[in-house]
Order: sequence, then C-alpha cells, then structure tokens
Amino acid sequence: MTRKQRRLTMIGGALAILAVAAGLVLNAMRDSIVFFSTPSMAAEKQIPAGKRFRLGGLVQPGSLKRGDDLIVNFAIADGSTNLPVMYKGILPDLFREGQGVVAEGALDASGTFRADTVLAKHDETYMPKEVADALKKQGHWKDDYGAKPQQGNKPQQGNKPTQGAAK
Repeated sequence: MTRKQRRLTMIGGALAILAVAAGLVLNAMRDSIVFFSTPSMAAEKQIPAGKRFRLGGLVQPGSLKRGDDLIVNFAIADGSTNLPVMYKGILPDLFREGQGVVAEGALDASGTFRADTVLAKHDETYMPKEVADALKKQGHWKDDYGAKPQQGNKPQQGNKPTQGAAK
C-alpha cells in the first residue's frame, strides 16, 4: 500500500466512524424531540393518546378552574377549536386567561391534554413564533402583538462621562 492509499483509507475510516456516531446520537434524540401543535392541528392530525407534543394557543377566557392539590383545568384555543388542559403544579406568574401559552404533555384517553409543563410569555411583546404564526393563519393576529416597546431612555447630549476628569 502506498502512502496515499493509507491516507485515503484512514480518512474513509474516520468518516465512517463519524457517520455511525452521528446516526447513534440522532437515534437517541428522536424520542426527546417534541413538536408544536395548535388545537386545530391536534384535531386534524388525530394525535394518539400518550404521544407527547407541545400545545400552543390562547387560554380560553372563563375556562380557568383551580382545584385541590395544585390541579388547574383550563382550555387552550386557537380561534376555531379549543382543547381542555389539566395541569398539576404552580403556573407561571404571567399565566392568565386570554394570554398566549404553550403546554407540553400528552392527550389522555378522554381527549384531555395532560400537561406537565406550562410556559407563558415572558413580557408584554413576546409570543412564541409558532403561536404567532398559528394566530396569523387563523386570522386572530393583532398588530400590537409584535410591537416593540418605546425607548424613552435615550442618553441626552452633554451627559457623557469625560475621561481623565479631576476627582
């Protein structure tokens, strides 16, 4: 074997090992990947009970009911369909009716979404891209969802610190 052939064999072997390693990593991550759906998409796809996914939309006004042992029931809607959600735990501080939310969990046999994680928007202008796209598609998008806050704290001229100023 010439030097060039050995080098090509080593490079080919290294690429084969790298491909096998990448395949194993992707196969292991397959179960941890969770996709986003709206209530309408979940109904169309007929997602089977027990399959984990993310459900996003707006918390239906008047649907929030708190029970014993931190159990909370509410409905997530996207304008045309709503899906009942049951969650056990402490809700985020910004969670309230009429606000955007993303819940992660699975459907049970009765068609109720059993959430183990609930995420609410973190400020007045944030909405997950998937939720915003779904609201636009359903025709429920408001122009002020994407508005950026006004910046009223502009530095004034003449208030710049000077370097080497006497103390």
